[in-house]
Amino acid sequence: MIEEQILETGKDTREMTINMGPQHPSTHGVLRLELVLDGEMVKQCRPNIGYLHRCFEKYAESVEDYAKVIPYTDRMDYVSAMNQEHGYVIALERLLEVEVPERVEYMRVIVAELQRIASHLLGIGTFGLDLGAFTPFLYCFTEREKILSIFEKATGARLLYNYMAVGGLMRDIPKDFKSDTAEFVKTFRPKIKELNDLLSYNKIFIDRTAHIGILPKEVALNYAASGPVLRGSGVEWDLRKNDPYSIYDRFDFEIPVGKGEVGTLGDCWDRYIVRVREMEQSLRIIEQALDGMPEEGDVKEGIPKRIRPKEGEIYTRTETPRGELGYYIISDKGASPYRVKARAPSFVHLSMLPAISKGALIADMVAIVGSIDIVLGEVDR
Repeated sequence: MIEEQILETGKDTREMTINMGPQHPSTHGVLRLELVLDGEMVKQCRPNIGYLHRCFEKYAESVEDYAKVIPYTDRMDYVSAMNQEHGYVIALERLLEVEVPERVEYMRVIVAELQRIASHLLGIGTFGLDLGAFTPFLYCFTEREKILSIFEKATGARLLYNYMAVGGLMRDIPKDFKSDTAEFVKTFRPKIKELNDLLSYNKIFIDRTAHIGILPKEVALNYAASGPVLRGSGVEWDLRKNDPYSIYDRFDFEIPVGKGEVGTLGDCWDRYIVRVREMEQSLRIIEQALDGMPEEGDVKEGIPKRIRPKEGEIYTRTETPRGELGYYIISDKGASPYRVKARAPSFVHLSMLPAISKGALIADMVAIVGSIDIVLGEVDR
């Protein structure tokens, strides 16, 4: 009887609009995708954001001291807090024309690269988890915990550090910091190979990520993509090389890019493998920084007692695990910033979602969202 009714009614060709998410761990209630579907095919994707209300920029303008902004930068991208702090203190140091001691520069680079690895491990582990691979998630979190333990010894915190200061650091590293970091570098390198065997070249994982969510080079450039998302499309652009800051121009390392190795250039797999290979390059930088870091030096000697920049403005940019992070600061000679604007990579990458998801199957949306590795704290600022 039911079959007869269906035959009489004919095929239902109406489009259907559904809400998807939160599905990725970093989107816990703060991102909803509105999908217009033709069967299982995505015809249109509209990201809906705006439930976090972090208010970083307004907080920064309301505090009574430039230094008090630093803990708020941690909270924008809370899985790469060191990199967020690094960008902000560099901006202020250029505005104040403060010279940073050598030992501080080396220590900043080491913790920034450790943080890059920790962030990529989180992104890679949860990406695999999104696609049903649970074991690599445990592998990644085990290694990430080792980095967080090193940070805890140095800063007293495991997630939000407030470690960097304008002109220096809040405290010196503990005695066993260098040996702990060197031990991590030594033990982590073989783990990358295990990760590749377990996940990167797993046939099921490749089937779920290759040829999916293709971001052509021209589209990536038009949307101002950066970081692994841009490099996954084959563009060799990394601020640590192309517009060096701190002491990055002293280190020898490569910029991994997507090559369409197992699928199409700029697909989800390319964005994933760039992060894996960037961890290898971060290890190279850390090794060189450990060798070159001066043994002696006061990490607080360069910290100004009062931060009162002259009237003016500054824009600086740094390479975070998710891409280009920019800070635009206007000073009116007051004790607090007149204006602070953050240029966050996740916001840019989220805006590309409609362009790279059109024509995908609804099941592929999970892979596409995971491959751009967003953190909503820096999207809804």
